[in-house]
Parts: sequence; structure tokens; C-alpha cells
Amino acid sequence: MKKIRVLVVEDSLTMRKRLCEVLADDPEIELAGEATDGKEAIELCRKLRPDVVTIDMILPVMSGLAATEYIMAHCPTPILVVSSSFNRGELFKTYDALAAGAVDVLEKPTGDEPDGVWERTFVAQVKLVARIRVITHPRLRLAGFNRPWPAPTAPMRERRTAVLAIGASTGGPAAIVEVLRGLPGAFEPPILFVLHIGEPFGASFADWLDGQTSRRVAYPRDGDPVAAASGRVVMAPPGQHLVVRAGRLRLTLDPERHSCRPSVDVLFESVAREYGQAAAAVLLTGMGRDGAAGLLDIRRAGGLTIAQDEATSVVYGMPHEAVALGAAERSLPLKEIGPVLGALTAAKVEGPA
Repeated sequence: MKKIRVLVVEDSLTMRKRLCEVLADDPEIELAGEATDGKEAIELCRKLRPDVVTIDMILPVMSGLAATEYIMAHCPTPILVVSSSFNRGELFKTYDALAAGAVDVLEKPTGDEPDGVWERTFVAQVKLVARIRVITHPRLRLAGFNRPWPAPTAPMRERRTAVLAIGASTGGPAAIVEVLRGLPGAFEPPILFVLHIGEPFGASFADWLDGQTSRRVAYPRDGDPVAAASGRVVMAPPGQHLVVRAGRLRLTLDPERHSCRPSVDVLFESVAREYGQAAAAVLLTGMGRDGAAGLLDIRRAGGLTIAQDEATSVVYGMPHEAVALGAAERSLPLKEIGPVLGALTAAKVEGPA
């Protein structure tokens, strides 16, 4: 079996050697090379053509973010960010890297983990990232993706929409920005959003997303009225489910669904119960099947349901599961989702069905 060739980019000698030793101990992985700064990372990526790059964000000469953007534009390679930066500015760089095409992020070991736990997680994530087919920097790909799309088999009907729910996982940071930018400025329904991003990296994601478009984004407080979020984005906090009950937003610590908390299914199911045909939902790129069953609930209730198509998904896992279930009324390329939502949900209702 062909080994997974990994390029490790880390300026700390101690950490770099530890990462390399962990990778070298796995018989399915081959260490392709080591880089100590962003410029060297680009040079080795072009020369060695590894299967995966692990990269820190804080690097000398050229930052990890700049290197990620260049690699994804010129020699696309699955990238796993391995970082221990948790202040606001450095977290924002990690989010920028994810939006630029990095596949996933892993916290560096703190030293408090039980023996072998972090190492097994690191190896598992490298193997997972290696399975993802990347083509080019998402921003460049989506801007220039002009292939004609098949005409719809039947027109989608307009709905009076009270709420829009969106779920995403791997590739989600870039995808949600694209959807929000595609919505008309006058789009009024509250937007409820679940993204799979683990603690502590999710701590400031809503703040980062708030700066990417003109639409306000925030984490909610338990009990906030849904109607008070008109025209805004409310995002599930890391580690808590977001649901709607009796017109209010609720945050819960209920068990994980599909190993996820927050879960897209949990949000979608509550939206289906509360709003029925006045709901709209979108399932974006991501690994696994979270969100597919909940999207089906919304469609069965008469709501508008859309799944991102395969060509523009970083990982066509969650959307594929939804399409296979018949949960998506339409599968659309990413750049069309915002405009279609704006056209089909022009009328707004004030509360649950």
C-alpha cells in the first residue's frame, strides 16, 4: 500500500522533531520533509509534492497563512493546521487559513494529555486529511468556475420564510462566507448556523465571521427570541447544541449526535418542528452525515431545502448523504446558493408555523 507522504512545517525544533517522530512511527506514513518557515514550506511543497502538509500559523520569514494561500493557489495539497495560538488575532489567522483552503486544525499538545492520546489523534487526522481531494484555492476556484450548470428539472417555488438554518463542517468557513455574501442585503429571516469546529479553536469564530460580510454574526444567549435576530446570523457556540423552542433559542448540553456537539441534525430537527413550511435550510460541505436526516425533516414539513453540489464541495460527504436521502429539493453550486435563497424567500413570516 502506498504510504502517505507528509511535509511538516514547524519552526520549533522540539515540536518539529516530536511531530516527525510520531509520523515516522506509523507504518502507513512516510516523512517527506521538514520546513522551518513559510517560504521553505512552499519550496518543499513544490519540489516534493507531499500528500499532506502540517503547518503552524506563526512562522518566521513567511507566515503559515501566507504559505497556505500560496500552496492552495499554486500546488494544491491537503493542509492540516497544527497550532497552539489562542489569542484573538492568532485565532483569526487560523480561520483565514481554513477559509483559504486548509482542511482542518489540531491543537498542539499541551502536555496534560494521557500518554499516546494526542499522538493517536494527530495520526488519525493526518490520514483523514490525506483522503480529501483538493483542487485549488477555493476563492480562486469559485470565482472562476464558469462551467454551465444543468437547467433545473422543475422550478423551485417561492416560500414565505421565517428562518434560515445552515450547517457545515470541513470546508465550511469558506462556504458560509460565500453564501452570506450572496444573500441580498434586504434578506430578513434570522440565520441559524452550525459549524463543526472544536474547542478551543471555535471560541472566536463568530467574531471572525462577523468581519467577513456586512451581516452581523454572534453567539446567542440561552433564551434569546429568534425574532430578535432578524437579518443577522446566530451561530451555535462550540460544545453546545443550538435549538429552537417556542420561538426562543436554546443552548443545550444534550448528548452528541454523529460525534458532534453542536450538531446540524439537532438544529434542523428543531427548526422543522417549530417552523414547518416556513423554514429554509442549507447543508454545505462536510465530512460524515450530520444534517442529512434533519434536512429531510424540513423538506417533509414543506420547507425549502438546498444541498451544496459535489463540484464546489471541499468534502462531498454531508451534502451527498442529504441528496441520497432525497432531503435536498435542489443541489446547487456554492456561488448560486445565496442568490437562490434571496429570490425564493423574499416574503417573510413572523413566527413558527
